[in-house]
Amino acid sequence: MNLITRDYRPEDFEAVNYIWQQTGMGGAIRGDDQDVILRTIEMGGRLILLENTAKNEIIGTSWLTRDGRRIYLHHFGILPDYQGKGFAKILLDASLKFAKGTGLQIKLEVHEDNEIARNLYVKGGFKYLGDYNVYIIRNYDNL
Repeated sequence: MNLITRDYRPEDFEAVNYIWQQTGMGGAIRGDDQDVILRTIEMGGRLILLENTAKNEIIGTSWLTRDGRRIYLHHFGILPDYQGKGFAKILLDASLKFAKGTGLQIKLEVHEDNEIARNLYVKGGFKYLGDYNVYIIRNYDNL
C-alpha cells in the first residue's frame, strides 16, 4: 500500500462525503458541503486527504479551519476498513505540520467515549482542557 497526504480538490467531494458518512462525522445537517469546504480553504484553512494511491482511494480526511486566532481540527477520520493500522498518525502529523506553520494554536473536540481518538490526540501533543460543555445553533429559524 502506498499512502500519501495531499490537498483536497473539488472532484474529491463525493469520496470525502462518503468517509464522513461512514465515520459519523458529516452530513447536510452540519452544513458540510462543497461550498463550505472551498470557503474555509479560501480563508486559509486546509482539507488534507490521506490517499491509498495503489487503489486511487481516499481513506482519510483532516479538515483544518482557522478564525485568525486558532486552527480548528474537524472531521478527522479514517475509513473503517483502514482503522487500527496506524494510518491516523500519518494524517495527524500532516495536520500538525500545517498548523505549526501558521503559528496558531490548534484545537479540537472529541467525544468522551472515543478513547482511541483521545489517545491519538494526546500522543500527538494535545492537552485536555477540562470539563467543557459544547453548544451549537445549527438553525436560526426558531429564534
